[in-house]
Amino acid sequence: MKRKLHQRLAVLAILACLVLISACGSGGTDPSVSSSAAVDQEECILVGRVVPITGPLASFGSGTPFVEQQAIDYINDVLGGIYMSDLGRKLPIRLVHADSESSLTKASEAAVRLIQEEFIDIMVVSNTADTVCPVSTVCERYGIPCISVDAPADVWLAGGPYTYSFHAFFNTENELNCFMDAWDQLASNKQVGLVAPDDLEGLEIATRLPEMAIGRGYNVVDPGRFAVGAKNYGQLIRQLKGSGCQIIAGVMNAPDFAVFWRQCAELNYQPKISTIAKANLFAEDVAALGRLGDGLITEVWWAPDFPGISSLTGWNGKELADKYQVATNLENVPATIGYKHANIELLYDILSRAASVEAEKVVAAIRETELETLVGLIRFDAQNICIMPCLTGQWSVTDDGRAELKIVANTQKPDVTVNGPVRRHFPSASTLSGD
Repeated sequence: MKRKLHQRLAVLAILACLVLISACGSGGTDPSVSSSAAVDQEECILVGRVVPITGPLASFGSGTPFVEQQAIDYINDVLGGIYMSDLGRKLPIRLVHADSESSLTKASEAAVRLIQEEFIDIMVVSNTADTVCPVSTVCERYGIPCISVDAPADVWLAGGPYTYSFHAFFNTENELNCFMDAWDQLASNKQVGLVAPDDLEGLEIATRLPEMAIGRGYNVVDPGRFAVGAKNYGQLIRQLKGSGCQIIAGVMNAPDFAVFWRQCAELNYQPKISTIAKANLFAEDVAALGRLGDGLITEVWWAPDFPGISSLTGWNGKELADKYQVATNLENVPATIGYKHANIELLYDILSRAASVEAEKVVAAIRETELETLVGLIRFDAQNICIMPCLTGQWSVTDDGRAELKIVANTQKPDVTVNGPVRRHFPSASTLSGD
């Protein structure tokens, strides 16, 4: 595959010649135009990044491009860039990002634009299967190396096999096991209500949950799939309530869950425990529910106090979190931040070993990756995936409206401290007052 860097330089060289010819034809050279400066500015490694800046997945996009750019600035300013063997010198990295608008289709279109119009050399991507899967598919089509995190690994793998795309994250099995670790701490009738839309993650959980739940002594009631963006969940809720489901499990985006959960309260459906993936990852989304947010269970990928050191900067989680809070003036540090930083750790490690942006050399370097990152050891298997651990967290909403996360199970990562046992959650219509 032709190197994108060389393509850009060739295009810019032609443009620079045209500028000079034009200037000579007009009787002189415009002092504001410097062809060599233009080429120098573009002589860099271009990294594409598709991110949901707008739409229902915008909470996942929060922190981009700040977190990635912070790590890239360290590469450029402290380390002097990345050595490219065919040039015999280091080049800086430049990040180019595009909004997916929280849409599968828009994510694909954004990836194509970055490849065809920006001439990116490599892609990094995260922020749920709705972003990662279509972007990985596009990169496969164009032969662009792609490093991704933040989508269930088995959902991502279903779009393979992959040659140029590699993925590090927990799978649906790890995610559901972390929820079951919470179920096991409470006495219940073992009836689990499945809440899953007709999207990539919903279909995967609907396929895996029944068998896994039976293996842990639970029975699953499945009312069927529903559309993303639905506004009325009354029929679903009545079916779960009528079936005596004291536990609910599944996956939703945060805006849809907020509608569903308030309707549960309005219909006086009071499951003992709610374990809905993706919906309750972020403190802001939980706090927005008021008292209804208290006691919600979530999967936990990473937190600032988790063990781990950045292979790139040497920062621990708290140092990264402090920098994020100072720069953004935000109190809460999303779980996504650690993985976004780790994605750039991978980028630097891989390109440094490849010493090239040639796709084949980059892919060869990725296959040999064995890197201790801020989020743990990343090493890809023959299917281009690395399965990461997942912990169980429960939210407490304080009297002043803040959401605080406590770790309530650490089966998959015992080196993380457990803060206490799982509490029962009882939403009711009365808790809506004052919201």
